[in-house]
Amino acid sequence: MSCDSVRIRLLDYQQGRLPLDAQSEVRAHLDGCPACARVGAVEHELTWVLEHRLPQHPASLALKRRLAARWSATAARRSWWSRGRPSLVPALAAAAVVLVAIPLVSHQRTASRLASERAAVVAEAVNDHLRVLSSQHPLDVESGGLHQVKPWFAGRLDFAPAVTFAGDADFPLKGGSVGYFRDRKAAVLVYARRLHPISLLMFRAEGLAWPASDLTRLDGVEPHATAERGFNVIVWRRGELGYALVSDVDAVELKQLAAKIVGGS
Repeated sequence: MSCDSVRIRLLDYQQGRLPLDAQSEVRAHLDGCPACARVGAVEHELTWVLEHRLPQHPASLALKRRLAARWSATAARRSWWSRGRPSLVPALAAAAVVLVAIPLVSHQRTASRLASERAAVVAEAVNDHLRVLSSQHPLDVESGGLHQVKPWFAGRLDFAPAVTFAGDADFPLKGGSVGYFRDRKAAVLVYARRLHPISLLMFRAEGLAWPASDLTRLDGVEPHATAERGFNVIVWRRGELGYALVSDVDAVELKQLAAKIVGGS
Protein backbone atom coordinates (compact mmCIF):
# COMPACT_ATOMS: atom_id res chain seq x y z
CA MET A 1 0.00 0.00 0.00
CA SER A 2 1.43 3.40 -1.05
CA CYS A 3 1.90 6.40 1.23
CA ASP A 4 -0.92 8.31 -0.50
CA SER A 5 -3.32 5.39 -0.08
CA VAL A 6 -2.43 5.08 3.61
CA ARG A 7 -2.77 8.78 4.35
CA ILE A 8 -6.19 8.96 2.73
CA ARG A 9 -7.33 6.13 5.00
CA LEU A 10 -5.73 7.37 8.23
CA LEU A 11 -8.89 8.83 9.74
CA ASP A 12 -10.94 5.73 8.99
CA TYR A 13 -8.11 3.56 10.30
CA GLN A 14 -7.85 5.49 13.59
CA GLN A 15 -11.62 5.37 14.08
CA GLY A 16 -11.84 1.65 13.28
CA ARG A 17 -13.92 1.97 10.12
CA LEU A 18 -11.65 -0.02 7.77
CA PRO A 19 -12.13 -3.70 6.90
CA LEU A 20 -9.77 -6.00 8.78
CA ASP A 21 -7.51 -6.68 5.77
CA ALA A 22 -7.18 -2.95 4.98
CA GLN A 23 -6.59 -2.16 8.63
CA SER A 24 -3.77 -4.70 8.74
CA GLU A 25 -2.19 -3.24 5.62
CA VAL A 26 -2.30 0.31 7.01
CA ARG A 27 -0.85 -0.83 10.33
CA ALA A 28 1.98 -2.66 8.57
CA HIS A 29 2.73 0.39 6.44
CA LEU A 30 2.81 2.72 9.47
CA ASP A 31 5.17 0.36 11.28
CA GLY A 32 7.63 0.58 8.40
CA CYS A 33 7.18 4.20 7.28
CA PRO A 34 8.28 6.88 9.79
CA ALA A 35 6.93 9.70 7.59
CA CYS A 36 3.42 8.26 7.50
CA ALA A 37 3.64 7.44 11.19
CA ARG A 38 4.32 11.12 11.93
CA VAL A 39 1.38 12.15 9.75
CA GLY A 40 -0.74 9.62 11.63
CA ALA A 41 0.29 11.14 14.95
CA VAL A 42 -0.62 14.61 13.71
CA GLU A 43 -3.93 13.29 12.38
CA HIS A 44 -4.68 11.80 15.78
CA GLU A 45 -3.80 15.07 17.55
CA LEU A 46 -6.01 17.08 15.18
CA THR A 47 -8.93 14.75 15.79
CA TRP A 48 -8.47 15.03 19.55
CA VAL A 49 -8.34 18.83 19.42
CA LEU A 50 -11.45 19.04 17.23
CA GLU A 51 -13.35 16.66 19.49
CA HIS A 52 -12.31 18.04 22.87
CA ARG A 53 -11.51 21.73 22.43
CA LEU A 54 -14.13 23.00 19.98
CA PRO A 55 -17.69 23.65 21.17
CA GLN A 56 -20.12 20.80 20.44
CA HIS A 57 -23.65 21.50 19.18
CA PRO A 58 -26.25 18.81 18.35
CA ALA A 59 -27.33 18.65 14.70
CA SER A 60 -30.94 19.47 13.94
CA LEU A 61 -33.29 16.80 12.66
CA ALA A 62 -33.63 18.59 9.30
CA LEU A 63 -29.85 18.64 8.88
CA LYS A 64 -29.60 14.94 9.68
CA ARG A 65 -32.24 14.15 7.03
CA ARG A 66 -30.48 16.24 4.37
CA LEU A 67 -27.16 14.56 5.14
CA ALA A 68 -28.74 11.12 4.97
CA ALA A 69 -30.32 11.94 1.59
CA ARG A 70 -27.03 13.12 0.13
CA TRP A 71 -24.82 10.44 1.66
CA SER A 72 -25.35 7.83 -1.06
CA ALA A 73 -24.68 10.36 -3.83
CA THR A 74 -21.40 11.60 -2.35
CA ALA A 75 -19.97 8.45 -0.79
CA ALA A 76 -18.35 7.27 -4.01
CA ARG A 77 -16.92 10.66 -4.96
CA ARG A 78 -13.81 11.92 -3.23
CA SER A 79 -14.11 15.54 -2.07
CA TRP A 80 -11.41 18.14 -2.33
CA TRP A 81 -10.87 17.60 1.41
CA SER A 82 -10.22 13.91 0.89
CA ARG A 83 -7.78 14.62 -1.92
CA GLY A 84 -5.96 17.39 -0.09
CA ARG A 85 -6.20 16.06 3.47
CA PRO A 86 -2.81 14.23 3.50
CA SER A 87 -0.96 17.46 2.78
CA LEU A 88 -3.21 19.80 4.78
CA VAL A 89 -3.49 17.72 7.95
CA PRO A 90 -0.05 18.56 9.39
CA ALA A 91 -0.48 22.31 8.88
CA LEU A 92 -4.05 22.37 10.21
CA ALA A 93 -3.17 20.21 13.17
CA ALA A 94 -0.19 22.35 14.03
CA ALA A 95 -2.28 25.51 13.82
CA ALA A 96 -5.06 24.02 15.95
CA VAL A 97 -2.67 22.74 18.57
CA VAL A 98 -0.88 26.09 18.74
CA LEU A 99 -4.15 28.03 19.08
CA VAL A 100 -5.34 25.78 21.86
CA ALA A 101 -2.03 25.15 23.61
CA ILE A 102 -0.53 28.65 23.77
CA PRO A 103 -3.11 30.13 26.19
CA LEU A 104 -3.07 26.97 28.31
CA VAL A 105 0.72 26.77 28.46
CA SER A 106 1.00 30.50 29.14
CA HIS A 107 -1.50 30.28 32.00
CA GLN A 108 0.18 27.20 33.46
CA ARG A 109 3.62 28.78 33.28
CA THR A 110 2.38 32.00 34.89
CA ALA A 111 0.62 30.08 37.66
CA SER A 112 3.66 27.88 38.22
CA ARG A 113 5.99 30.89 38.36
CA LEU A 114 3.78 32.70 40.87
CA ALA A 115 3.45 29.60 43.03
CA SER A 116 7.23 29.18 42.98
CA GLU A 117 7.82 32.83 43.92
CA ARG A 118 5.26 32.65 46.74
CA ALA A 119 6.89 29.50 48.10
CA ALA A 120 10.25 31.27 47.89
CA VAL A 121 9.02 33.95 50.30
CA VAL A 122 8.30 31.30 52.95
CA ALA A 123 11.54 29.43 52.23
CA GLU A 124 13.59 32.61 52.55
CA ALA A 125 11.95 33.41 55.90
CA VAL A 126 12.99 30.00 57.25
CA ASN A 127 16.53 30.42 55.87
CA ASP A 128 16.86 33.79 57.62
CA HIS A 129 15.61 32.32 60.89
CA LEU A 130 18.18 29.51 60.58
CA ARG A 131 20.91 32.12 60.11
CA VAL A 132 19.79 33.75 63.36
CA LEU A 133 19.92 30.40 65.15
CA SER A 134 23.35 29.49 63.79
CA SER A 135 24.99 32.88 64.34
CA GLN A 136 27.39 33.25 67.23
CA HIS A 137 26.20 36.86 67.67
CA PRO A 138 22.62 36.94 66.40
CA LEU A 139 21.82 40.31 68.00
CA ASP A 140 23.53 43.57 67.01
CA VAL A 141 21.59 45.41 69.69
CA GLU A 142 20.44 43.88 72.95
CA SER A 143 16.95 44.77 74.05
CA GLY A 144 16.54 47.52 76.54
CA GLY A 145 13.03 47.92 75.22
CA LEU A 146 11.66 48.80 71.81
CA HIS A 147 12.49 52.46 72.38
CA GLN A 148 16.15 51.42 72.33
CA VAL A 149 16.01 48.83 69.54
CA LYS A 150 14.06 50.79 66.92
CA PRO A 151 16.30 53.89 66.93
CA TRP A 152 19.31 51.65 66.43
CA PHE A 153 18.07 50.81 62.91
CA ALA A 154 18.16 54.48 61.83
CA GLY A 155 20.64 54.90 58.97
CA ARG A 156 21.17 51.15 58.67
CA LEU A 157 18.09 50.46 56.55
CA ASP A 158 16.41 52.09 53.55
CA PHE A 159 13.06 52.05 55.35
CA ALA A 160 11.71 52.64 58.84
CA PRO A 161 10.65 49.48 60.70
CA ALA A 162 6.95 49.71 61.49
CA VAL A 163 6.33 47.75 64.68
CA THR A 164 5.27 48.94 68.12
CA PHE A 165 5.00 45.68 70.06
CA ALA A 166 7.73 45.98 72.67
CA GLY A 167 7.35 42.43 73.98
CA ASP A 168 5.68 41.26 77.16
CA ALA A 169 5.95 38.49 79.73
CA ASP A 170 4.79 35.86 77.24
CA PHE A 171 6.90 37.07 74.31
CA PRO A 172 9.84 39.17 75.55
CA LEU A 173 11.84 41.15 73.00
CA LYS A 174 15.49 40.06 73.05
CA GLY A 175 16.98 42.50 70.54
CA GLY A 176 17.54 43.11 66.85
CA SER A 177 19.95 43.07 63.95
CA VAL A 178 20.19 43.93 60.27
CA GLY A 179 19.82 41.07 57.83
CA TYR A 180 18.78 40.42 54.27
CA PHE A 181 15.56 39.06 52.84
CA ARG A 182 16.41 37.80 49.37
CA ASP A 183 17.77 40.87 47.53
CA ARG A 184 16.92 43.55 50.11
CA LYS A 185 17.89 44.62 53.60
CA ALA A 186 15.68 43.50 56.46
CA ALA A 187 15.19 44.46 60.08
CA VAL A 188 15.32 41.39 62.30
CA LEU A 189 13.68 41.51 65.72
CA VAL A 190 14.09 38.48 67.95
CA TYR A 191 11.37 37.63 70.46
CA ALA A 192 11.23 34.54 72.66
CA ARG A 193 8.68 32.08 73.94
CA ARG A 194 10.23 30.29 76.93
CA LEU A 195 13.47 28.88 75.39
CA HIS A 196 12.32 29.22 71.76
CA PRO A 197 13.63 32.18 69.73
CA ILE A 198 11.19 33.79 67.31
CA SER A 199 12.40 35.85 64.35
CA LEU A 200 10.37 38.76 63.04
CA LEU A 201 11.66 39.95 59.66
CA MET A 202 10.61 43.31 58.19
CA PHE A 203 11.51 44.29 54.63
CA ARG A 204 10.28 46.20 51.60
CA ALA A 205 7.44 44.22 50.01
CA GLU A 206 7.58 45.56 46.48
CA GLY A 207 8.37 43.03 43.76
CA LEU A 208 7.57 39.98 45.85
CA ALA A 209 4.77 37.49 45.10
CA TRP A 210 2.66 36.99 48.21
CA PRO A 211 0.81 33.78 49.12
CA ALA A 212 -2.83 33.89 48.02
CA SER A 213 -4.16 30.83 49.89
CA ASP A 214 -4.62 29.79 53.52
CA LEU A 215 -5.24 33.40 54.50
CA THR A 216 -6.86 34.57 57.73
CA ARG A 217 -8.18 38.00 58.63
CA LEU A 218 -6.20 39.76 61.35
CA ASP A 219 -6.76 43.42 62.18
CA GLY A 220 -6.78 44.72 58.60
CA VAL A 221 -4.25 42.28 57.10
CA GLU A 222 -4.50 38.75 55.72
CA PRO A 223 -1.60 36.65 57.05
CA HIS A 224 -0.63 33.37 55.40
CA ALA A 225 0.25 30.65 57.93
CA THR A 226 2.14 27.51 56.94
CA ALA A 227 4.92 25.16 58.03
CA GLU A 228 8.30 24.69 56.39
CA ARG A 229 11.08 22.29 57.44
CA GLY A 230 9.68 21.91 60.94
CA PHE A 231 9.17 25.65 61.53
CA ASN A 232 5.88 27.50 61.70
CA VAL A 233 5.80 30.55 59.44
CA ILE A 234 3.39 33.49 59.20
CA VAL A 235 3.88 36.08 56.45
CA TRP A 236 1.84 39.17 55.68
CA ARG A 237 2.03 42.52 54.00
CA ARG A 238 0.95 45.89 55.31
CA GLY A 239 1.44 48.91 53.09
CA GLU A 240 4.94 48.98 51.64
CA LEU A 241 6.42 46.52 54.14
CA GLY A 242 6.41 42.75 54.33
CA TYR A 243 6.59 40.77 57.57
CA ALA A 244 7.65 37.19 58.27
CA LEU A 245 7.38 35.52 61.67
CA VAL A 246 9.26 32.23 62.07
CA SER A 247 9.82 29.84 64.98
CA ASP A 248 9.50 26.25 66.11
CA VAL A 249 6.95 27.26 68.76
CA ASP A 250 3.42 25.94 68.48
CA ALA A 251 1.44 27.40 65.58
CA VAL A 252 -1.26 28.70 67.93
CA GLU A 253 1.30 30.55 70.05
CA LEU A 254 2.94 32.03 66.96
CA LYS A 255 -0.46 33.34 65.82
CA GLN A 256 -0.91 34.93 69.23
CA LEU A 257 2.35 36.82 68.77
CA ALA A 258 1.37 37.77 65.21
CA ALA A 259 -1.87 39.25 66.54
CA LYS A 260 0.05 41.35 69.05
CA ILE A 261 2.47 42.60 66.40
CA VAL A 262 -0.24 43.37 63.84
CA GLY A 263 -2.43 45.03 66.43
CA GLY A 264 0.38 47.27 67.55
CA SER A 265 1.94 48.12 64.18
